[in-house]
Amino acid sequence: MILKFLRAKASLPTVFALGLAWTAPVLAEAPRSDWKVTSFTLDNGMQVVVIPDHRAPIATHMVWYKVGSADEMPGKSGIAHFFEHLMFKGTANHKAGEFGQKIAEIGGSENAFTTYDYTAYHQTVTPGALETMMSFEADRMRNLVLTDAVIGPERDVILEERRSRVENNPGALLNEEVDATLYQNQPYRIPVIGWMHEIEKLNRVDATAFYGQYYAPNNAILIVAGDVEPETVKALAEKTYGKVARGPELPPRIRPTEPEQNTKRTVELTDERVSVPSFSKAWVVPSYQTAEPGEAEALDLLSEILGGGSRSRLYQGLVVKDGIASSAGAFFQGTMVDDTSFTVYGAPRGEAGLQQVEAAVDVEIRRIIKDGVTSDELEKAKDRFVRSMIFARDNQASMANIYGATLATGGTVADIEQWPDRIRAVTTDQIKAVAAKYLNPDHSVAGYLLPAKSVEK
Repeated sequence: MILKFLRAKASLPTVFALGLAWTAPVLAEAPRSDWKVTSFTLDNGMQVVVIPDHRAPIATHMVWYKVGSADEMPGKSGIAHFFEHLMFKGTANHKAGEFGQKIAEIGGSENAFTTYDYTAYHQTVTPGALETMMSFEADRMRNLVLTDAVIGPERDVILEERRSRVENNPGALLNEEVDATLYQNQPYRIPVIGWMHEIEKLNRVDATAFYGQYYAPNNAILIVAGDVEPETVKALAEKTYGKVARGPELPPRIRPTEPEQNTKRTVELTDERVSVPSFSKAWVVPSYQTAEPGEAEALDLLSEILGGGSRSRLYQGLVVKDGIASSAGAFFQGTMVDDTSFTVYGAPRGEAGLQQVEAAVDVEIRRIIKDGVTSDELEKAKDRFVRSMIFARDNQASMANIYGATLATGGTVADIEQWPDRIRAVTTDQIKAVAAKYLNPDHSVAGYLLPAKSVEK
């Protein structure tokens, strides 16, 4: 969960890559007492988590709302991401851009992101600016001014964002179609940014209804990491966020679930913009929230051993040893509210063909299903995972993201603290069992991205 969360979110501005070459003594400057995480809840229902780190005079301030694209009403795809943009507009108390100007004046930074399961807003500033950040963030939680003059231009921005990031990117187009095929019933089948024809119809009424339903303190989590003390954060949070009225009580996040999948499906995109073919193969698997005890941890370690990096079987076998692939790997998106996906991928190199690379990936999967993994492989993968949590403490934004994503998808502070022990407890038999149970090639979805003149699959 931890290592894969950091890798999967590496493209987001708030998450920084971890260097696994670091060693434990580097962290000797940070006493364990400084790592104690504190959590409490304000009277209006807002959960607050404080992650002290006194090694630098900075603080990361994040507000996570437990709403993402998978919570959208049918026909309103993209509203969660659209509203993320609208949060940077003016309020009844502050003009548009005033918040960002205050952050820039002190050399801070800000951004936001939307996923299937949550939307987060964050600033990195000096500790002395925390009260200002909280005041502005609490203000826009309920006091946005949403007019047609605001909605129309920002909707055009979203449409252009989709054109540039998706329509102009064959790989992104294929990924959307693979997800739409993989998930037959779950809302994860709809892209976070939304479908173009539905974005075009989003309006002020949609935005206002979404805002009123989801943007409230009892549907939010405040994460503050850095050179702060829990008592100070609590006092500031009560002074700012504590004054925001509790919102409507939301029902549990019970969404449509997947039926039994019993077919092998393929999705193919041929595009003249593609120069090197590639493939992916995905399965629906349980997440940390839906798995039986130990299964998610085993899937996490399986993805690491099979294709998690340069030490993995796929990379060593296909890229280093055989030289038939320019890339090959696997990933498991475990931090999700509902069932999630396990994916393998690859692209050929030199004279090798895509079919050859896919066949080699399939061989490794069948080998693990039949013979399992070695104790040495498993222990090394465990070491990398446990070290990833240690190294994450060297970056307050990484820690804030780990806690925020876990809590926003139904996990707890205790889940994060106990995660290394649960990883250590996974056995080779469990790795073999989840591979056999979930990586059935007859229940998969393969995606092929092909050059225009290619007929090979």
